[in-house]
Order: sequence, then structure tokens, then C-alpha cells
Amino acid sequence: MGKVYLVGAGPGDPELITVKGLKLIQQADVILYDRLVNEELLSYAPKAARRIYCGKRPDHHSLKQEEINGLLCEFAKKGNVVIRLKGGDPFIFGRGGEEAEVLAKNGIAFEVVPGITAGSAAPAYAGIPLTHRNYSSSVAFVSGVKPLESNADEYWKHLALGPETLCIYMGVKNLPDICENLIRYGRSPKTPAGLIHCGTTEDQQTVTGTLDNILEKAAGIENPAMIVIGDVVLLREKIQWYEHMVIQDSFPAKIVSG
Repeated sequence: MGKVYLVGAGPGDPELITVKGLKLIQQADVILYDRLVNEELLSYAPKAARRIYCGKRPDHHSLKQEEINGLLCEFAKKGNVVIRLKGGDPFIFGRGGEEAEVLAKNGIAFEVVPGITAGSAAPAYAGIPLTHRNYSSSVAFVSGVKPLESNADEYWKHLALGPETLCIYMGVKNLPDICENLIRYGRSPKTPAGLIHCGTTEDQQTVTGTLDNILEKAAGIENPAMIVIGDVVLLREKIQWYEHMVIQDSFPAKIVSG
């Protein structure tokens, strides 16, 4: 029997993978990797290692989750070192928990190797601290997928009046609903908001505004993008650092703010 490692590949910059994650890639027999994994990381795997793309885009999955689960079990039962390489962190909107459940049910040894999630890394690269003693003492990581209609009122009321900082994953498509509902359930229309596209990479683009104008300012921004809502977004004007470094190093930067 082999072993499965659920490895977080980090948010995009290949240098942000953990040392442990990189060492495991170097020992892999099989790697099943997601769309948001920087493929530069695959070059560290042995040449003989099998590489299987499992990417998911909105409304399109190259492999269904059930198929991925089956492959993890199949390769492990054949004695392989199997790396399930996921963008960000396996247990933060990465379905790592579901895969771990399947592995445990089938008696397959596994290990979870945490990674840096885009929810913290992308804002950091955009110069937006998620907490700050003068602005925010609470933060929530939130899925941008619409909640079930049966609990929508309570859901939006909690987000609008609860955590001071919201980090919203997979929310670009639903950004109009997100802004509308947060305002409807109690957040000020003038609450600062930002979108960070392709955070931590050379293609990073950051757009800032407020709940009542971010739709206009972020027109054209596509996935992958993190949405950050809260007063901490104001700090970007003071402490943005990555774009300045990018300009100094002479590789592409896209800066939009307001």
C-alpha cells in the first residue's frame, strides 16, 4: 500500500510552497494537480513521475471529484507515493477534507501538508492586511457561491453585520449579488472593497473601490480573483509594495485603484 499526500501548492508564486511540500513533489510517483497550481512546481518531480491534470474551471471540470477520489485510491493501492497538489491550502475551499474522508474510509494512509491560501497571500501582496488593530480584529474566509435560498437571509445578515474583513473566494461571477446583499443587510455602501486578480504572480492586478462602485471599477476582472471587503482595503494606498517591486524588477505590472 502506498500513501497519499494532500499538498498545498500555495497561491501562485512557486516560491511560496512549503519546504515539505517541495520535498514530497521530488519523491512523487504520481501527481494529480489542479488548475491554479503553478506548473513550474511540476518540474521538480522525477522525470518518471506520472502527472495528471485535474483542473476545475467555472462550469467545467476536467475530472469529476468522484473520479479524482477513485484515482487517489487506485494509485495508492498499487504502492505509489501519490501527491494531490492543490492551489493554496488543501483544507480551505480545496475539497481536501472530502478527499481525506474517502482515503480514510478506504484504509489508505494519507498526510495533509498545509499551504498558503490565496485568501491571505493575495491581499498581502496587494498591500492589504486582513487584520489591523485600528481597522479590523476579525476576518472571515467566505465562498462566493450563492447560499441556499432556505438560509439566505441569515447568511447575508451574518456577513453584513459580523466579521469586519471578508475574504471571498470564487466570487467574481456573483459580485453584483454580493455587493447588493451586503448593502441590503446592513453594510455601508461606502465600505472599501478590492479585487486581486492572479495574486502573487507577475499578472497580479488590483482594483479598489467601495461596495457601491466596485462593479464599475472591476469591469473586466476575471477569475481567479480574491475579493476583500472591509476598512483594511484603505491601507493599500499606504503600504502597497509588490507593484513597486515589480516595476523595479522590470516585469509586467497592472495597477488600477480608486
